[in-house]
Amino acid sequence: MTLAGWLLILGFTVAVALIARPTGLYLAAVFDGRRTWLSPVLAPLERGLYRLSGLKADNEQDWKGYAASLVMFSLVGTLALFALMLVQQWLPLNPQGFGPVPANVAMNTAVSFVTNTNWQAYGGETTMSHLTQMAGLTVQNFLSAAAGIAVAVAFARGFARKGTGQLGNFWVDATRAALYVLLPVSILFAIYLLASGVPQTLAGSLPATTL
Repeated sequence: MTLAGWLLILGFTVAVALIARPTGLYLAAVFDGRRTWLSPVLAPLERGLYRLSGLKADNEQDWKGYAASLVMFSLVGTLALFALMLVQQWLPLNPQGFGPVPANVAMNTAVSFVTNTNWQAYGGETTMSHLTQMAGLTVQNFLSAAAGIAVAVAFARGFARKGTGQLGNFWVDATRAALYVLLPVSILFAIYLLASGVPQTLAGSLPATTL
């Protein structure tokens, strides 16, 4: 192990120690439904999503209801992503005119992204249209991560709560994970990429001459 390696480990450990408590307090407030510094912006959006879906945030579920919601959410996501890849040739934002993704690759990819494994047995720029990558794969990067966070929160509640079988509400937990955790981090990282000059285009493939 080199000195640089030890310094990297030390720096990572210190960083985790510094952010663990404030991050934990923030996450506890988010999933308890308490006000956070992002609430003035995100709380109206959260309430709007509940109204559109007819969901009541205070309706909690036992483990069977929570698990059933997770399975249904994942099943619908898998089928929707699988279908999108099979019909991408008829949809917009496909400047290279890609045909349908082979069914076996499409199913493998759909299951992989919905379970947050992100196994890729294909070349994205030569197989998937822009729409498939943006509305399919990227959306599942959010939703599958939100589902995973929701399950972790329910698991923690199962240990923390005594005398009750209620674990919260999967739909509420997943919504809050996406809005209050994943979205802010993604916006910050997107700003960093923009400031770094990372190129992006909705045109077809562009040739690049490297050094």
